[in-house]
Amino acid sequence: MSVTGEESADDSLYPIAVLIDELRNEDVTLRLNSIRKLSTIALALGVERTRNELIQFLTDTIYDEDEVLLVLAEQLGNFTPLVGGPEHVHCLLQPLENLATVEETVVRDKAVESLRKIADKHSSSDLEEHFVPMLKRLAAGDWFTSRTSACGLFSVVYPRVNPAIKNDLKNLFRSLCRDETPMVRRAAASKLGEFAKVFEKNAVVEGLHSCLVDLHVDEQDSVRLLTVESAIAFGSLLNKENKKKLIEPILVSLFDDKSWRVRYMVAEKLIDIQKVLGSDIETNQLVAHYISLLKDPEGEVRCAATQKLKEFAQNLPENESESVISNQLLPVVKELAGDTNQLVKSELASVVMGLAPLIGKDKTVNELLPIYMQLLNDSTPEVRLNIISSLDKVNEVIGAAQLSTSLLPAIVGLAEDGKWRVRLAIVQFMPLLASQLGQEFFDEKLLPLCLNWLTDHVYSIREASTLIMKELTQKFGGAWASANIMSKMQKLVKDSNYLQRMTCLFCLNTLSEAMTQEQILKEIMPLVKELVDDDVPNVRFNAAKSLKRIGKCLSPNVLNSDVKPLLEKLGKDNDFDVRYFAEEARNSLGL
Repeated sequence: MSVTGEESADDSLYPIAVLIDELRNEDVTLRLNSIRKLSTIALALGVERTRNELIQFLTDTIYDEDEVLLVLAEQLGNFTPLVGGPEHVHCLLQPLENLATVEETVVRDKAVESLRKIADKHSSSDLEEHFVPMLKRLAAGDWFTSRTSACGLFSVVYPRVNPAIKNDLKNLFRSLCRDETPMVRRAAASKLGEFAKVFEKNAVVEGLHSCLVDLHVDEQDSVRLLTVESAIAFGSLLNKENKKKLIEPILVSLFDDKSWRVRYMVAEKLIDIQKVLGSDIETNQLVAHYISLLKDPEGEVRCAATQKLKEFAQNLPENESESVISNQLLPVVKELAGDTNQLVKSELASVVMGLAPLIGKDKTVNELLPIYMQLLNDSTPEVRLNIISSLDKVNEVIGAAQLSTSLLPAIVGLAEDGKWRVRLAIVQFMPLLASQLGQEFFDEKLLPLCLNWLTDHVYSIREASTLIMKELTQKFGGAWASANIMSKMQKLVKDSNYLQRMTCLFCLNTLSEAMTQEQILKEIMPLVKELVDDDVPNVRFNAAKSLKRIGKCLSPNVLNSDVKPLLEKLGKDNDFDVRYFAEEARNSLGL
């Protein structure tokens, strides 16, 4: 059928017609699909029609579901080449301005993100002619939504405009910092530090410090807490004198804010505050403020402050560090070890032993070890688990002798802890203890624990204990394994519980990788042969898997004489899984 000229012209409109149809479709999935294909449609239309038709259409029809608008806001940020490059990028401002005023926060945020992205694409003159008027409209909008969006755009515009416009932007931002709506003041507070960073250094104090002063005493705690980060940003920009005079009083006042949420933010940003104030503040003054957070009546604040203990102590001046920790921090740490809030104790258990290298062996033994022991015996499993994880730090400082006399009884007790994760942490720590305490001491005090874990009722403990047997054998030698572990294997291979017989196989797998071929043939293979004939199929197919693993430690002659007959036997088993794993083992070993 012939196509008329009119029909041919209509064909070129087809992509935008499809877009319009799908955007108006009741099915949100179709509308989303259409928006995601905007770049494809724009390419088909060409830059001129994209500017004149597509962008205009999008500007006129922003009324959709939030998830559609979110995708649209994101797409438009990447549209610069599709509208003809930087000289035409300003045509994207109108739809993004509309999106920056909608009610849904995530859509507004994405629109602001895209506006920030395309701001860089504007020339300075286009920025002043197109972008700045849009920013002023947003900042003066009737709805708080547009004014909050405006706050995020000042920092990308300010460095590239003339002094007169810069002055307008300063005044506009100051008015947003004093806006009657808390949401706008909150947005301004969150962007204050970012804006300050693009200011001329000599103009920061005059231009924005008054905003920080106002916001840090705002009636809304949600505004005040955001000034913590802004004050830190200011501090990094000012000289020593101005920092001491203008920023230190603000940060110090926030330590004692009446709202726990503000104090929590101070605790979260403590290390940044410590770095910014540095030597400009008396060490004892900063430590006193930190201690006030550690003793805060609100558990969340104590928790956040406790988390920073190790790092705060590490950042103290070297010549004062040891005395400050011993005389000021440790008394508070002792109180925290008995805190009623489990999360506080759990955080303390994670960081407290980080103090050991900073105060030396004697003070660690006399002052930290009692705290460590208290946490090690705490009723909360997470506390015990976290403190066990730092055993290596204690060990580095106090040495093996002290470790064996002070901590070992507690460690032995935790080996049978009711919480399996605590037992697991102790299991995983055994190779380190073995290397520190030596074979004789280990055999007497800790080996019985390791052998008992092989029959633990939790699989993860049994598995972990089989893995450490390999490490212990590598440390103490194959003869040690023959004398101390193989007797346990001989008992497990006869155990009435098939799970224990399987544990025996898993242990033999790991041991074979640390023993000689002679030992494998003499001590491991007879046990595997016995389990090849086990009544339980699960044990038999695990025996096949064991032969595959153990076989990799044997010579070709031994494989043919000792392993191949066993795999051939398993290859004729009644059970499909046994036959499968036997065949897999033969293929893997080339038999």
